[in-house]
Amino acid sequence: MDDRTGEPAENRDFVTALARGLDVLRVCAQERDGITLAAVAQRVDLPRAAARRALLTLVATGYLTQSGRLFQVTPRVLDLSAGMKDLPLPRLAQPILNGLSQTLGESASLAILDGRDILYIARTETRRILAVDLSIGARLPAWCTSMGRVLLAALPDDERPRHMPATLDARTSRTITDPAALADLFSQIRHDGYCIQDQELETGLRSVAAPVRGPDGRVVAALNVSTQATRTPMRDLRKFVVPAVVDAAMAVSRALRGQARTA
Repeated sequence: MDDRTGEPAENRDFVTALARGLDVLRVCAQERDGITLAAVAQRVDLPRAAARRALLTLVATGYLTQSGRLFQVTPRVLDLSAGMKDLPLPRLAQPILNGLSQTLGESASLAILDGRDILYIARTETRRILAVDLSIGARLPAWCTSMGRVLLAALPDDERPRHMPATLDARTSRTITDPAALADLFSQIRHDGYCIQDQELETGLRSVAAPVRGPDGRVVAALNVSTQATRTPMRDLRKFVVPAVVDAAMAVSRALRGQARTA
């Protein structure tokens, strides 16, 4: 620990200030209406002085703007994700998502696990059915989403707790919050090869997700389709949506293997 700054001391290959600054920027990006210095310091577990330096640096470089006590991201943060769609996984998945969305008439997405969240890296949206905007770069809690559960189910049992919150707060009256029940569900997802989530994230929302595997067979992402419960009965979800989602996830997996052979 550096006695002058209260921050961890640097090592040769890790720039602590840069890492903390990225953490601060990520927290600010999650708050559309702005966030205070005190809230940032608490969320990233930093001394207020260190958080303030990071915030003011991001303001000076154009990634944040300050209005009174609030800090907000600027459009410049979009530069950081501008090339996302051209990365191998989103690029290979996008036409498959487009075809799946057109076939089912529903929105389709691809996400990876990032800490305790899923991070959207590709998406085709036919209609907005969630209260939040799920464009590329959006985040949702992993433990209560269909894609998150697919990704968590693929982890070793001893690694999974790192990606789950200490307290599982119900999002709706249907949300599974019992750890033992979730453990059983993860086993079921591994056995079935897909996850059905029925109105646990948001009332009226159903979704189906399946794993995308890299060339080595490891799960690298999850693919899903979301629909309204009033529009798609559970019987139709199982009969039509589940096979289509599983097939699409397998198609992305095959595309990744094909690219690896030609690389």
